Amino acid sequence: MSLLPWHDIDTVLLDMDGTLLDLHFDNHFWLEHLPQRYAQVHGVSLAMAEMELQPLFERHAGQLQWYCLDFWSTELKLSVRELKLETAHLIALRPDADTFLAAIKQAGKRVVMITNAHRDSLSLKLERIELAPYFERLISSHDYGYPKENPQFWDALQADIGFDPARSLFIDDTLPILRSARDFGVAHLLAVREPDSRKGPKDTAEFAAVEDYRDLVAGL
Repeated sequence: MSLLPWHDIDTVLLDMDGTLLDLHFDNHFWLEHLPQRYAQVHGVSLAMAEMELQPLFERHAGQLQWYCLDFWSTELKLSVRELKLETAHLIALRPDADTFLAAIKQAGKRVVMITNAHRDSLSLKLERIELAPYFERLISSHDYGYPKENPQFWDALQADIGFDPARSLFIDDTLPILRSARDFGVAHLLAVREPDSRKGPKDTAEFAAVEDYRDLVAGL
């Protein structure tokens, strides 16, 4: 990956899960822990639980309710907040993400978190990983009523923080979200090569990808 043109970048927009934090926590929770606890609570087999959950997950993927703990607690008749606490020990920073955050803050860049995570998920993670001091703002897409996949999220973000897309860098591990940002005009885009430390590298299609955060601070 070539050096970033830091002299052309004023604002750094950063995703949280899979970008700054290891996606293993979320993948383990939704794909393993939740189905197991759903099966126990509702008295069904794990296979039946997975059969019931999979179409629900597919139906709501990429929509705001997919990221909403209140929605899933009602839908599944479970306290998703409480279940997340059971696996909170798996919440972890990606290697050298804090080094990168400290460097861009010290360089005087405007640093804003934009996450699809529900406010309760965000709070849970910030209790365990000290991220807040690095950021000017911590924005959940639930604040606006649109997920980052939706063009209206970007309109709302622009109205809220008044950033210049042509002089902004956005890093996210989800390709549809990066494409949505590109359509809005965000000039500098990076995917994440290995958002889940247990699953290995992934194909980031047309986007260059972060492999080592230390590489990004070169030329800062």
